[in-house]
Amino acid sequence: MSKSDYNYKNLLKQLIQNVSTKTDKSSRFEVPKAEIIYEGRTTIIKNFDKIVDTINRDADHVMKYLLRELGTAGEKVGNRAVFQGNIPEHQIQKKINDYVETYVICEECGRPDTHLVKEGRTVLLRCDACGAFRPVRVRKKKIAQEPIETLEEGKEYEVTIKDIGKRGDGAAFYGKYIIYVPGAVKGSTVKIRIEKISGTVAFGKIV
Repeated sequence: MSKSDYNYKNLLKQLIQNVSTKTDKSSRFEVPKAEIIYEGRTTIIKNFDKIVDTINRDADHVMKYLLRELGTAGEKVGNRAVFQGNIPEHQIQKKINDYVETYVICEECGRPDTHLVKEGRTVLLRCDACGAFRPVRVRKKKIAQEPIETLEEGKEYEVTIKDIGKRGDGAAFYGKYIIYVPGAVKGSTVKIRIEKISGTVAFGKIV
């Protein structure tokens, strides 16, 4: 075996390893799940900075999109995103996923190695991996109407405590309502009786 053949095989091996590493890195792309907490009448994404860093997008652009899609007011405070109102966790996560699908993932190769380019009034998504580019289109999906869940004072319901409120009460969600339950532990499923309802905020007692 000649020295040139040896060098060629070594270079080829290194090239294959590099390509494999990049492919594995791309296939492992995963957006961090939003860490949601509630303080009074505000909803906070604790790890907003990590989400923005992972998808490699401008924080102000992501924030503006979420405010518009969630139909509320808010602002970025330090590493966190703060929204007015108690917004269900699944609703926030869905909007983040929609943003990634629209503004990050390449439709041709499915990779996140993209960046936004503005040409006149048109925003383009250009892929650094395959070279494809397309106009960004915010796709409006028809969502099936879900039955509206309502609470009634005096009735009993089974709920799961998703978080702990500012005063130490457990917080559960039922349709559009946030229910505060004194003495409830985060992660537990409890049966409660609704004692008071004020707008979309309710207060329950473990039975």
